[in-house]
Amino acid sequence: MNLPLRCVLSKLTKWDNMIKKFLLAVFVCGPSMIVSGQPSTGKFEPVDFAQVHIGDSFWSPMMDRLRRVTLRACILYTETKTGRIRNFEKAALRKGEHEGKYYDDADVYKALESMGYVLHMGRDSGLERTADEWIDKIAAAQLPDGYINTYYTLTGIDHRWTDMEKHEDFCAGHLIEAGIAYYQATGKRKLLDVGIRMANHMDSTFRLGHRHWVSGHEEIELALVRLYHLTHNASYLKLSQWFLDQRGHGYGKGVIWDDWKNPGYCQDDVPVRAQRKIEGHAVRAMYLYSGAADVASATGDSTYWAALESVWEDVVGRNLYITGGIGAEESNEGFGLPYHLPNREAYCETCASVGMVFWNQRMNRLSGDAKYADVMERSLYNAALDGISLSGDHFFYGNPLASPGNVSRKEWFGTACCPSNISRLLASLGGYIYGASPDAIWVNLFIQDSASIAVGADTVALVQHTRYPWDGSVQITVSPVKEMDFGLHIRIPGWLERPVPGGLYTYTERSYQRPELSINGHIEDYPVTQGYAVIQRKWKKGDKIDLRFPMKVRLIEANPLVKADSGRVSLQYGPLIYCIESVDNGQALQNLAIQPTEHFTVAYEPGLLGGVNVIRFAMLDKGRKGVGVAIPYYSWDNRTQGEMEVWLPDASAVRRPAD
Repeated sequence: MNLPLRCVLSKLTKWDNMIKKFLLAVFVCGPSMIVSGQPSTGKFEPVDFAQVHIGDSFWSPMMDRLRRVTLRACILYTETKTGRIRNFEKAALRKGEHEGKYYDDADVYKALESMGYVLHMGRDSGLERTADEWIDKIAAAQLPDGYINTYYTLTGIDHRWTDMEKHEDFCAGHLIEAGIAYYQATGKRKLLDVGIRMANHMDSTFRLGHRHWVSGHEEIELALVRLYHLTHNASYLKLSQWFLDQRGHGYGKGVIWDDWKNPGYCQDDVPVRAQRKIEGHAVRAMYLYSGAADVASATGDSTYWAALESVWEDVVGRNLYITGGIGAEESNEGFGLPYHLPNREAYCETCASVGMVFWNQRMNRLSGDAKYADVMERSLYNAALDGISLSGDHFFYGNPLASPGNVSRKEWFGTACCPSNISRLLASLGGYIYGASPDAIWVNLFIQDSASIAVGADTVALVQHTRYPWDGSVQITVSPVKEMDFGLHIRIPGWLERPVPGGLYTYTERSYQRPELSINGHIEDYPVTQGYAVIQRKWKKGDKIDLRFPMKVRLIEANPLVKADSGRVSLQYGPLIYCIESVDNGQALQNLAIQPTEHFTVAYEPGLLGGVNVIRFAMLDKGRKGVGVAIPYYSWDNRTQGEMEVWLPDASAVRRPAD
């Protein structure tokens, strides 16, 4: 965006949002591309991360390391240690040998998306200069008809769009998301224009060209909806829905990559609206259902909901790890038989956990039900966060729930989707905290921050103060621009009553204590609707809400059908799952058993693992009593390499015979 227009937009008040959207659409698309989009069917829309400023003792150090360390690692491997940027340089010349994997372009785009989010939080001239250099090389590699993909440009352009597994549209989706993020951060639209031209190329090739196509790796669907919301060009929304509706009709027949890759591997054996069970590759599934939820929200098409809800219940009720991770099988990087959830062999790809955050946020937005935000929080704090080291420069691709001592994070991978994916999630974290509608605000995550939220034509400032997840106290200060009547929906964490929705996991001790809520010092009774405490009142500047979520160690047991966890329990405190490591408990963790009827102690140790709550508990080691030490699961493998266990043998359990 040029500077004069940016200045004009910055002067507009919240009730001028329609004018602002009109000016943005004119600038991005030109007047001929502005259309009236259909209203969202969702209960609310997420508050953009740029409107939320995080200053949290838990998350802020991680986000700072992301800027200082993680992105630098991504840049080093993208520019120097691999051929990802060189591929674009060669493609611009239309000659040279392609280096790496056919899907490596996507990693460049995801890194650029992360850079955009980071630059939105604060200027960094060096980072912006690197991004601009990359973008120039990307733009130079685009063909005159809008197509861009370095693999086919360098290996044979005549073969493009012939193999649905080659990730052309997957890479294009990440290009579009990167272009949007960078444009919104800097006002520079070169990368966005590259994405728009590629989207137009795909639309003319497939939807308008009446050519069947099934994306082997979903992602383009959700990216196109994002582009539609930015540009108000209905073609992109139509193309996204067109891609969804191509699935399950046999159009992918004949594209068999390996014996174990069948249409179900990429969710193509049944039309999307008719799907009821989870199957196939976990990351692909998460992107598919995120895109379907986006299309349902943007079009008002409610026929997707039965599929989305049924598949979600299958994931959470039969295929979910206690950490919120998904995808037990390494063989297909995804789902196997229901209740087959091995711990040492758990695949739980980091990208799949990131996808769980994406999908559950969208399900929450569509339904207004807090149970989806509960699962989003679990996946975020445990399975996804485990994917990156506390130093910010080592990563897990898979995230097992037990290790014999031979598992550790790596600097990089040949398939390096996970480092850039966890980077873009952390960089955009502010966008997962709040939701807003014309007459209400939703609070989904408890993170110390300050936010500016549009409610109708006015603005409300919210400030959260909390030490969550170490402490259950949360204070929210509400300051509307004027006295306003609106609803504030505050999520009552589902973990207070049960680990996750459904019957896959339960607490060994059934108890529930209603959180205490006070407004301006007066304890309030409050109704709970779909998992939210709902406070409807006239708010004035400086109103203070104090919440206290009871925090204690909870023991979890799995459904008996989960054979891997039979006779075992896991530890949870607040939203965090805990584990034990040999560095704290000695070698041979398999000899340890927890005494669940004994006392637990919880203490914050600021000098350990960046500052964590440590749980100490009574244990038996080959029959001898001792004290066990448990740390948050996300923080394991940050000291010395060694054994790790999430599920601990219950010393008091009566072993059930095998079925």
